[in-house]
Amino acid sequence: LTATYLLLLCASAFFVVPYLLALLASFKQPNQIFDGSPFALPHPATFANFTQLFRQYHFGIFILNTAIVAFAIAIGQVIFCAMAAYAFARMQFPGRDVLFYIFLATLLVPGSVTVIPIFLIAKELHLLNSLLGLIIPYVGSSTFGVFLIRQFFLRIPEDLISAAKLDGANSARILLKIIIPLSRPVLFTLGILSFVFGWNNFLWPLIATNSQGTQVLTVGLAALQGSYGGQWNLLITGGVISLIPLVILFFVFQRFILSWIELRM
Repeated sequence: LTATYLLLLCASAFFVVPYLLALLASFKQPNQIFDGSPFALPHPATFANFTQLFRQYHFGIFILNTAIVAFAIAIGQVIFCAMAAYAFARMQFPGRDVLFYIFLATLLVPGSVTVIPIFLIAKELHLLNSLLGLIIPYVGSSTFGVFLIRQFFLRIPEDLISAAKLDGANSARILLKIIIPLSRPVLFTLGILSFVFGWNNFLWPLIATNSQGTQVLTVGLAALQGSYGGQWNLLITGGVISLIPLVILFFVFQRFILSWIELRM
């Protein structure tokens, strides 16, 4: 057991060290980034990199746009995936299983294949260069999310649902009053995964936006790298800033992820 913990500790250190080095570099002056050991502490520590990003390169707008898009995608996917999963798991209708497997087969389609059709649809609906244009294509289209929640719904005892039907509850009431409260771990897990996807999404925001007021953090970092590739202190600091909300999100909701893992085991 001790050897196992030591092995896990070494593995975690291997993955954590690069992030710690980036955090140290974000407090260093530009001439200290490649000067000496990367483990050297900044002398003196400076917040100039952070202030420069927010004052000169408008990172506050990028973070706000990214947060709006990521939260909207997460909430939308949880709602729509839960409804679709309930239909595939508990409702009886002709061709249900066949339709589900056809729906599941869309996981085999690369996301890059659908970029052009989505772009043409968004153009016709005048959604380009807007936050709605970044949200709507992904707010209800998570095949993996439907599959994930459906498998959890199938584990809920059928007798519980049958008893609710005998009491006169309809499908909507069963979903809202019985299924959803019992499924909080998997719903929070999907919400976190969807939020991370929305936060890190790059290809579609790069194509769909062309103004600073609607750009997200990933596109802002790419523009920063393209225009100011020599300023590694700003690039590293921008990466640290983009990582902080995800770390906070994980620590706040990790108990739901662990609960879902325990239920799966």
